[in-house]
Amino acid sequence: MDAKKKKLFRWRGATLYMLLFDIFSVNLAFGLALWIRYDCRFSVIPDGYLHAWLSFVPIYAVVCIVVYYLMKLYNSIWKFASFDELTRSGAAVLITAAIHTLAITLIFYRMPLTYYVLGTVFQFVCTIGIRFSVRYVQMERKRMKTMRAASAQPRVMLIGAGLAGRMLLRDMLFSNVARYQVLCIIDDDKSKWYRSIDGIPVVGGRDDILFNVKKFAIDKIFVAIPSASAQDRRDILNICKETGCELKNLPGIYQLVNDEVTVSSMKDVDIEDLLGREPIRVNTEEVLRFTEGKTILVTGGGGSIGSELCRQIAAHSPKKLIIFDIYENSAYDLQMELMRSRPELDLEVLIGSVRDSRRVLQVFRDYRPDIVYHAAAHKHVPLMEASPCEAIKNNALGTYKTAYAAMLFGCSRFVLISTDKAVNPTNIMGASKRICEMIVQSFDRMIKEGRVSDIPALYTHAEDGEDELFTIQPDTPPKTEFVAVRFGNVLGSNGSVIPLFKRQIAAGGPVTVTHPDIIRYFMTIPEAVSLVLQADVYAKGGEVFVLDMGSPVKIDTLARNLIKLSGYKPDEDIKIVYTGLRPGEKLYEEKLMDDENITKTANDLIYVGHPIDFDADDFLKRLGVLLEAAYRNDGEIKQLVEDLVPTYCPAPNSSDSIPEERRCSAS
Repeated sequence: MDAKKKKLFRWRGATLYMLLFDIFSVNLAFGLALWIRYDCRFSVIPDGYLHAWLSFVPIYAVVCIVVYYLMKLYNSIWKFASFDELTRSGAAVLITAAIHTLAITLIFYRMPLTYYVLGTVFQFVCTIGIRFSVRYVQMERKRMKTMRAASAQPRVMLIGAGLAGRMLLRDMLFSNVARYQVLCIIDDDKSKWYRSIDGIPVVGGRDDILFNVKKFAIDKIFVAIPSASAQDRRDILNICKETGCELKNLPGIYQLVNDEVTVSSMKDVDIEDLLGREPIRVNTEEVLRFTEGKTILVTGGGGSIGSELCRQIAAHSPKKLIIFDIYENSAYDLQMELMRSRPELDLEVLIGSVRDSRRVLQVFRDYRPDIVYHAAAHKHVPLMEASPCEAIKNNALGTYKTAYAAMLFGCSRFVLISTDKAVNPTNIMGASKRICEMIVQSFDRMIKEGRVSDIPALYTHAEDGEDELFTIQPDTPPKTEFVAVRFGNVLGSNGSVIPLFKRQIAAGGPVTVTHPDIIRYFMTIPEAVSLVLQADVYAKGGEVFVLDMGSPVKIDTLARNLIKLSGYKPDEDIKIVYTGLRPGEKLYEEKLMDDENITKTANDLIYVGHPIDFDADDFLKRLGVLLEAAYRNDGEIKQLVEDLVPTYCPAPNSSDSIPEERRCSAS
């Protein structure tokens, strides 16, 4: 007999057994009701009642089988019984009980009231009991099998006895594959203490985590508190990371809303979870009004900041979004992502360099963007120290060429993505970004003063008249507003220290930290970008917006926390090695220069640093000299940058090209 026939035979056999049970139980239910009505003594039951019940037995058996069949009670797979089966079973019992009441009264004898009531109750219990007992037995077998298999699996503490925690617990207890042995639950709600959920005890609140980790020899901690505040999550995770256990976290509330709370939905605890900041809120209506129906260009659109800018802009109904990047792989990946998530978006992906004057002018001429977010830049400090001319070509001159094209072709707003490394820079990357800020401030000032003709067209590979692109003049007086937005390090960005630490931990160490006292400001990429978009709404031209990055974080503490989150002990399981400050690096970053006056905006996390006064004409003249030196790959380029940027104080280890007496010591 093949497998299909065996299954069919088993199904028919099970159905036959259930049918026979129903015939027996439904009639027994009413006989039992009659017996109880007369004090559980058959001898005192009147003959009329007993004869009526016995005579109605075969009739009622047929009635029940027909009704149960019509209600599909013999078609269900009862090990998967649910509320639907319960409803249909209850309806079948009520229908047959009503027929019983009418038929036995009209055909045979009027029975006692308790006979009808108790008989119906007993029939319901028997009908439901036999069917749902199948599911109960299956679940109990599965649970026992899972528990036996789980005894050799990692020992888990669950944090959170709310809805998400209960859903996660049941997935672990009743999943097909036993992977975890859940031993205890932690919850701050005292009303749940010393009680249990599915047999697992709730042993206390967050203050009891360390004690119970030792008591139950816990290997892993699952945190399922998606609705808790960021501060509460941070405090709980900070306790958990001291246990040495591997930590898993339910990322957000949307899993709970979508019934996706399973073990597979748990993620590793990221370092940003320990920052403990509440989600940053922006006025989405203001951002929507600013971007809706406009053509927006993002340079460096495939990078970590640029790509997130594109994602958030795409959600605010632009007329067209243009991604411009030199690296085709990341641009292509972003294009595919946006085409999937935003099929209605008018998207254009262009490959090119902001250093290429012809390409930049061509893009602006063909697409006439209304708003430009200029995120294209070299950002790696030590690499730029080794290749300073490339930092100037790409960052400073790339910004100049893009800003000039924006002014020439009637762009209404140019937003420079800057960095806190531009404040009192000690490295060429920071200095190049400070030059970028000075460029946009110069453009904004000279446009407002009506001196557009005094802004030179700095090109390196075209003479006047060689190409029509280089002879274009603005049709009307330009009204482009130029602003800069300055923020610190973003978690997870290209070149961020976090991915490096994770790779080093995965390799067994050591984790390299440049200095035990080095500190940095951190923010997640989506947070930073949402504030950039909000700051753009507030701009009037010429401002340098400064984002509040929260409290600074010691990189050494960051590394140790990452090691702990990975289930290891710093300096024991994973060594930490201090390598010394790299070329151009300083111990701390600043957000404002001393001469920048700061005012608050409508958003508590966005400030305005007003422009520092400088001679724009002299600056632009020297910038032309700097361009020529950069394209000659002049070895004295850093000295020229220091002459151009008064706040640039090269660190002692940042260059050998600057005379000793001209160097500044890093703060």
